[in-house]
Order: sequence, then structure tokens, then C-alpha cells
Amino acid sequence: MGFVRTASDKSSVFKWVVLYGLCFIGAAAALRRIAVLLLPHAPPPTPQMVDLDAAFAARSTLTLLHIVPALFFVMLLPWWFSRRVRQNPRAHRRLSWVLFILGAVVGLTALPLVTRPVGGTTEVAAILLFDSIFLFSLGRAWLLFLRGEAARYREWMMRAISVLLGIATTRPVMGVFFATARLTHLEPHQFFGIAFWIGFTATYLAGEAYLHNHPVPSEALAQG
Repeated sequence: MGFVRTASDKSSVFKWVVLYGLCFIGAAAALRRIAVLLLPHAPPPTPQMVDLDAAFAARSTLTLLHIVPALFFVMLLPWWFSRRVRQNPRAHRRLSWVLFILGAVVGLTALPLVTRPVGGTTEVAAILLFDSIFLFSLGRAWLLFLRGEAARYREWMMRAISVLLGIATTRPVMGVFFATARLTHLEPHQFFGIAFWIGFTATYLAGEAYLHNHPVPSEALAQG
């Protein structure tokens, strides 16, 4: 009898495709921004990106403090979900500590960035709401981690992760706005905030739906 892929198998594959896809998008976006900030003599971007890049260049230090930890976070994230790493309690705990630190830096540095938003008050509202959810979820996960409550810690950590990955979801949304700019005549400052709302909301709700349909079992995380 040939191998038959079950619905559970398909769901697992889809989960990993989405996770790796969002991590790749997030890493690629961070690397591009780092390159633009650190290589001022690089080839100029498309005309639509000139003003956007200039806005980030005006606060380059703060931007780097925000995106470099985010880059390492998304690069390490697949290992946190890895079953092999979870089966090594010491390695998993060390990785969790690294993600807590990186996540805290990402979340805290996002707050001063709202003082000069590209997308105006619409972007500010999205950042303040979802960054608050992220920091609260991360803090909650950290406390549960210290208490050794594995399942609840993992649940809140996954909730924080779903918020953070929202920044990756905003990238294809922005890509659609950029691609249709000739038709809509919308400038980045007009659609940037809208893209933030769409990307973060979609990813956060998807994360909540996943947690609802896939409760974290108590043995999900080995304890050292």
C-alpha cells in the first residue's frame, strides 16, 4: 500500500511552511534595511522607496537597535519550535532566554520609533496596540517560564511570536500597495499604517486560531 498523507501531516507541513516563510520575509526585510543604513553608497532604491529610506536613515541608530535583534530573533525562532531542541532541556532553556532578551529589545525599541512614524497616526495606533500585546505576552511567558509552567509558558510565548511575525506579514501587503501605486496614487505615508493594521491583525488572529485549535499539551516542553 502506498503512503497516504493524513490531514495531520498536511497541517504540520503547512505550519512549517508558514513559519519558515514568515521568518525568511522578516530576515530579508531586516537585512535590506541594515544594508541601506550601513552602505550609503549602495545602488539607489526605487523612486517610491527614496523617502521611506530617508525617514529610517534619519534615525539610523534606533532603527538598527530595533531590527538587528529582530533579525536574530527570526533566525533563531525555527530552532525554538524544533522537537530536537525541545528534547534537550538545557539547550531549549538557553535558547528561550536568548529569545526573551532579543524580544524585549525589539519590543522596547519599537516605542520610540513611533515618534516619527511614516504612516502617521494610523501607524502609531497599530504599533502601540500590537507592541503592547507583544510585550505583555512576552512578559507573561517569561514569568511562567520562571515558574516552570511549561504548557502555559509555551502558549504565551507563541502568542508573542504571532505578534512579532506580523511585521513580516506587512511586507507582502506593502508590496501590493507599492505595485498598485500607479493605479491608486497612494504614497507610502498614506498606506504604511493600513499595511501595519492588515499584517499584524491577520497574523495575530491566525496565531490565536491556531492556539484555539491546537492546545499546547503539558508535555510540550521538556524541563531541565
